[in-house]
Amino acid sequence: MTCKILIVRTSSLGDLVHMLPAITEIAEHVPNAQIDWLVEESFADIPRWHPAIHDVIRVAHRRWRKNWWSAQTQQERAALKANLGARQYDVVLDMQGLLKSAWLVRQTHGVRHGLDWKSAREPLASLFYQVKHRVPFWQPAVFRQRTLAAACFNYVSQGAPNFGLQALAAQADPNQEPYAIIMPSASRDNKLWAPENWQAVFDRLQTEGLALRLLAGSASETERAEQLIQHRANAHVLPRMGLTQVALQLAGARIMVGLDSGLTHLSSGLGRPTIGIYKASTPVRTPLEGDAYTASLGERGQEPSVHTVLCAIDQALQSDPVLKSSDQASFPA
Repeated sequence: MTCKILIVRTSSLGDLVHMLPAITEIAEHVPNAQIDWLVEESFADIPRWHPAIHDVIRVAHRRWRKNWWSAQTQQERAALKANLGARQYDVVLDMQGLLKSAWLVRQTHGVRHGLDWKSAREPLASLFYQVKHRVPFWQPAVFRQRTLAAACFNYVSQGAPNFGLQALAAQADPNQEPYAIIMPSASRDNKLWAPENWQAVFDRLQTEGLALRLLAGSASETERAEQLIQHRANAHVLPRMGLTQVALQLAGARIMVGLDSGLTHLSSGLGRPTIGIYKASTPVRTPLEGDAYTASLGERGQEPSVHTVLCAIDQALQSDPVLKSSDQASFPA
């Protein structure tokens, strides 16, 4: 008999990536699980990457809140309510623990599970769940999500996290010249790393024969990235593209070095050697996790030194046999 499950976790990019191992485990431990996922429209690609997801239901909170009472927004909210109301689930699991996610849970039919008062980021959200679970807050995000899912479905979470992204990673073009992906931009200036630090990183990577591909999500980020690689050969800023296209770029990279961001976490989830630079956040709660070498460097208020990052790059290069292949020598730095 099918067990119909609705997962509620709408954003953000990194948090959704952290969810994927929990989805893998639910599919493994719940017989005949049919898993739907309610997610913010701009991140709808992420659930689709996981083979265990049956249906993706889109919400548009980020867009709606700009014009909450407009006719179009009211129509779209009513359509979502009707969509959710027409579905019957055995389990509705809110893995976000916010009032905005609890508002969505209230519109569903099924036994509602979520974090308890002491565990939820917004404790009032726990009042809307029929079954509440205690999951201590200060734990790594991937582990926390796996623990919540295991508590909901009564199994034991164990082993290394499996993000379920193998099929997506296999779509990367294996015939490209070796390249590194760089994420030098962030949503806040206090996350940024000095340009001279990036130049040292670029020098090290290009010494290994790696081209540089920089990510940028806005016009200002593009301008900053262009300045960083000015007068540098075999380096360019990637154009803005959809999440799946970005994921394929990450999946094909030999190494990724980036500021703490959702894309950096996606890189490690795709099994690429990944180095994360933390300045305004702590890796205690959101360390990089994946099958390949990862390094989560720095701490809130204390950025990692260039030397520390370069040492991590050396370890990453040594950890991946592809990086050590002599084939890369044919590509100019």
